[in-house]
Amino acid sequence: MTPREKLQLSYEIAFFPPRLNQLWENWKINQSSPDADTGDALDIALMLHLKLPESGYNSMRALTRVAIYQAKSRAFGIPAFIRAVRHHFGRPPINVSEIPGEYIRDFALPSFGRNSPGGRTRRGN
Repeated sequence: MTPREKLQLSYEIAFFPPRLNQLWENWKINQSSPDADTGDALDIALMLHLKLPESGYNSMRALTRVAIYQAKSRAFGIPAFIRAVRHHFGRPPINVSEIPGEYIRDFALPSFGRNSPGGRTRRGN
């Protein structure tokens, strides 16, 4: 997995509930642990829920997007779920207080919601 692919996976784990649920279900069904790259992505995903960095990021647009993703993810309890999954697999503690600037990137996430493909639709549709 390339560093960019790992960071993309981290964003999906951190801010796209179906991706985290899919990984968790696969690990439960197969009674397996995440591989090294996915474990690292899980760690980065938790870091993406920390305080925004004061410096070191490359793009204000990316910083704004992460802030919006953080706010929206709270409705789904994603940070607590990530912490529980990490605890289940015995991942080491994260000893940083803010997101490292190099993790602030402008990644778009897959569509999610009532009108997205595969999402719920209103009655009669």
